[in-house]
Amino acid sequence: MVRSLAAVAAAAAVKVAAQTSTTTSEFPFPTDGLPTYNGTGPTMLRFGCHQLVIDRIDPLVAPGQVPSHHQHQIVGGDAFAATMPSSDISALSSCTTCSYSEDFSNYWTANLYFRARNGTYKRVPQIPNYSDIFTNDPFISQTNGGMTVYYVSPGQNQVTAFPPGFRMFVGDATLRSPPDSPWDLSTQTCFRCFTGPDFEGDMLRPCLDPAVDTMHLPNKPCWGIRANVLFPTCWDGVNLDSPDHKSHVAYPVEGPHVFDGIGTAEECPSTHPVKIPQVMLEVIWDTTPFNDPDEWPEDGSQPFVLSTGDPTGYSQHADYIFGWKKDSLQVAMEAGCFMANCPGLAVQSVEQAAQCAVSELAGDVYDGWLTELPGNPAQPTVSTTTSSAAEPTPTGKGKGKGDDGKGKHGKRKAKRWSS
Repeated sequence: MVRSLAAVAAAAAVKVAAQTSTTTSEFPFPTDGLPTYNGTGPTMLRFGCHQLVIDRIDPLVAPGQVPSHHQHQIVGGDAFAATMPSSDISALSSCTTCSYSEDFSNYWTANLYFRARNGTYKRVPQIPNYSDIFTNDPFISQTNGGMTVYYVSPGQNQVTAFPPGFRMFVGDATLRSPPDSPWDLSTQTCFRCFTGPDFEGDMLRPCLDPAVDTMHLPNKPCWGIRANVLFPTCWDGVNLDSPDHKSHVAYPVEGPHVFDGIGTAEECPSTHPVKIPQVMLEVIWDTTPFNDPDEWPEDGSQPFVLSTGDPTGYSQHADYIFGWKKDSLQVAMEAGCFMANCPGLAVQSVEQAAQCAVSELAGDVYDGWLTELPGNPAQPTVSTTTSSAAEPTPTGKGKGKGDDGKGKHGKRKAKRWSS
């Protein structure tokens, strides 16, 4: 049987930390065979967030600009606006689209469009993730678009939660080729091409399966595409932001931490000595309605393009503005919490979260067939295939969810990672 994300993270933790599992009445699921996600072991939050709005604004990179350069899908608290102050966002919010009702943070990423052979575009719908087999979280598999958010801490007194006003950015919206970096960033941003219905092919950890993961958009039809974006895990401990929204955070000395559900950084650089939670975003697009070869480019190159105008996928990026209420995130990072169940953290129903929304500001038409992308960002007029001179490589080494085409998941089998 294929193993689930939660089980593999847990199994990896057992191997790495050699911890003894326990069963506690505080948890609504058995913990036999798992690390001690009970106050003495790691925390791995995994929770769903509805779509808050689709809009062409960016309060981090282009504050006050309406419209901004390209379109995003945003989730989280309703304080989201074209300009957001460097203060406690949770105090400005009245609701959130996330299942943890004390998380008023905002998270946003680029949207994905299909470019048909005749040159018209259609937005690819974002669909829910799958429930893990331990918590049977009903929220995550019923979101309206949105995304799945992860926070990881190795255990008590291991990370410092973000302070009010903190924000950061990862990626580069202008990239159209592999990034020039001393690090293997393919472990930090990737696209997973599902090989069959019901999230088939989701066997290994994010960005670590060269058979299905690439930094570029897949060059073949998929049963859905999943994007994963991981943020750096070290902070300078002083600045809530920086001019490029990146310099105040950094990767560990040993390099970017791959997602394992139990760790963040072994050692942070002296310039960025504070270990912070590992934040990962996961977005899933239903690409199955667009797999007709007669609609793809005649040369067979892949037809998808990000809302940045990028047909390669290298411009994938993510923005984050922290907004957890009071010390709730620090409590979770210390509590050894697991998935969408964390004793001491308030949760809300999928129906309650769905009532949270904000008005669009840019006023773009973005659904149905379009003659151009919202904002008409520049993109190559040549084939969307990558040239042989710059052929992208699969994701990094190591080992490590789809839709029925109607916007709702059918009955699915439990999926697991392999460690």
